[in-house]
Amino acid sequence: MALLEVRDLKMYYRTLRGHVRAVDSVSFDIERGKALGVAGESGCGKSSMASAVLRLLPSNGEYHGGVITMDGEDILHMPEEAFRQNVRWSKISMVFQGAMNALNPVHRVGEQIVEAILQHEKMSHERAVERAEGLLDLVGINPKRFGEYPHEFSGGMKQRAVIAMSLACHPSLIIADEPTTALDVMVQAQILKAMAELRARLDLSMMLITHDLSVIAQTCDSIAVMYVGKIVEYGSVYDVYGSPVHPYAMGLVESFPNIHAERSAVRSLPGFPPNLLAP
Repeated sequence: MALLEVRDLKMYYRTLRGHVRAVDSVSFDIERGKALGVAGESGCGKSSMASAVLRLLPSNGEYHGGVITMDGEDILHMPEEAFRQNVRWSKISMVFQGAMNALNPVHRVGEQIVEAILQHEKMSHERAVERAEGLLDLVGINPKRFGEYPHEFSGGMKQRAVIAMSLACHPSLIIADEPTTALDVMVQAQILKAMAELRARLDLSMMLITHDLSVIAQTCDSIAVMYVGKIVEYGSVYDVYGSPVHPYAMGLVESFPNIHAERSAVRSLPGFPPNLLAP
């Protein structure tokens, strides 16, 4: 049995012009200890799918069908309070896009991690502080910096702190939404290496959302290519990269430059993506 199973999930945004089909009948599995990469262009539904799994929808977001199970248990139709206490952050956590803005600028970094722990687990503040310091150390931040504010951290350190927060309640699955956005190339490599080491050390499963195919090739076992709210290609990284079937997946793979080949124009797809109001 897969750790997370999603079947025929539909999540639309209600607008004055109609329903935007951001997530339209998607299905995928994430096995225990494995990583799924979700690739696609901006606006294809990657982040919306992650929000739908964590049930973090804006006021105009609506489920229109589907099933989400975690360890065989239906978590889509679970009462909200039970989901908040027993699933969100306890079993599934998230590294949100844009670490530069993910931390509250007027609260100390360590206390923000402590708050996440105390929201979901009954323990003393002292024990929560000890765990938070251990988490900072785990992601490569000196625990002595527990009391510092976000502006005192570099971009890479903020990202590490957000990763530490995602580990606060020992989840089985982490959803990482563009975890290296706005970081320079060297820091990106360090963050990806740290995440891979944490996965192996803690036996974590991961959903990695990115537009960078090289990141998925480096860190993931399987890949789902999204286009217009749908998963149009799904399989092992080796199979999808080696022999994509869907035209969009082909274009996505071929648009990535080959540093070993002679210099040539990178392929692009003509036209524009379909309108999600009427895809």
